[in-house]
Amino acid sequence: MVWETVTQTSLSIGIIGKTNVGKSTLFSALTMIPVKIENRPFVTLEPNVGVGYVRSRCPHKELGLPRCDARNSICVEGNRFIPVKVIDVPGLIPGAHEGRGLGNKFLDSLRQADALLHVIDASGSTDPEGKPARPGSYDPYDDVVLIEREFDLWLSSIIMSDWSRLAKTLDTLPLSEAIERLAQRLSGLSIKRHHVSRALKESGLSETRFSSWRSEEIYMFSSTLRRISKPTIIVANKADIPEAHDIIESLVRRLEGRIVIPASAEAELALRRASSAGLIKYLPGDSDYVVIDRGRITQAQERALEKIRSVMMKWGGTGVQKAINIAVFRALDMIVVYPVEDHIKLADSSGKILPDALLVPRGTTARELAYMVHTELGDGFLYAIETRSRSRVGADYVLNDMDIIKIVSARRKA
Repeated sequence: MVWETVTQTSLSIGIIGKTNVGKSTLFSALTMIPVKIENRPFVTLEPNVGVGYVRSRCPHKELGLPRCDARNSICVEGNRFIPVKVIDVPGLIPGAHEGRGLGNKFLDSLRQADALLHVIDASGSTDPEGKPARPGSYDPYDDVVLIEREFDLWLSSIIMSDWSRLAKTLDTLPLSEAIERLAQRLSGLSIKRHHVSRALKESGLSETRFSSWRSEEIYMFSSTLRRISKPTIIVANKADIPEAHDIIESLVRRLEGRIVIPASAEAELALRRASSAGLIKYLPGDSDYVVIDRGRITQAQERALEKIRSVMMKWGGTGVQKAINIAVFRALDMIVVYPVEDHIKLADSSGKILPDALLVPRGTTARELAYMVHTELGDGFLYAIETRSRSRVGADYVLNDMDIIKIVSARRKA
């Protein structure tokens, strides 16, 4: 199945990790964009940017509608695939924050990422420098610590830039205004006011004078801020290699509280290519596939597919779609809503049924949705209609996942 690119959203997912752990394969699987994939360090020298999709059920089947007319997304067999930007950053190594391996340049490309997929080699077959090693000979737990520390040091260096002058200004302001000023300073990193406020509290620095912060406090704040503003999912790649099983179990124990997803990006990429070629029926996120043209499949391909099936049975799928779904729906706590203009036919003004699926933060109100659709709808907001109950709701109505909403406004969008 070949999907055309649809309208991109502002939501961005960054792929990080040391070199040669399968990041480019994961990126290709998520976006089906062919990139250079080789078993050696620093194959990727520039960030790759593409469109991936999160998977959600489409309400048209639940409501007994014969179809939907997806416009900003894709609907396949009652599943909505909603686009997000995916950024694949070249492999990081120790010293990246100081520019080693062009690390500063690589990290800088993650400024706009809202969440991160940290890819590790769960088979333990890649050494600290990203060179191939005997499976099971290296503990990827160290990569989780080292790579995230590189990110924290990079963020810390940005905050430390001209800190003494900024800190004196922040000290003169009420805390709420100081938080706002600091958030403005970091807005280019896709960091919001609530991220800064929460990081101050959780790092225990909200009661201290900014000018008293030393490098240790700045690093502690930066590390907390990174964890909050760029939630990270651990993608335990190469889970199809036998040595990965025990390593993944160990990682889950030692990374208590972290989300670890066993995955095989190579298997997912093979399935998507076979599906695009019409050899199998497979939707990203499915736990199995169906062969639809056995006559065109060679014996070698059949053996490869069976091997992939055994991996899927073991882990409940390839883990690739699960990783991006969890990043968006759990780590970022997004929901899907469907704005419509006709609350009876659930259509837009031209009669297209459920054309747009929007990813919005949980807690978004009806008025905020109106502004997301069009500024004039928000300015002239009167009320909204929740279509399932056909009830009128006010500006402060908090949207639920899968809500279908009609905005009634004194102004029409241009």
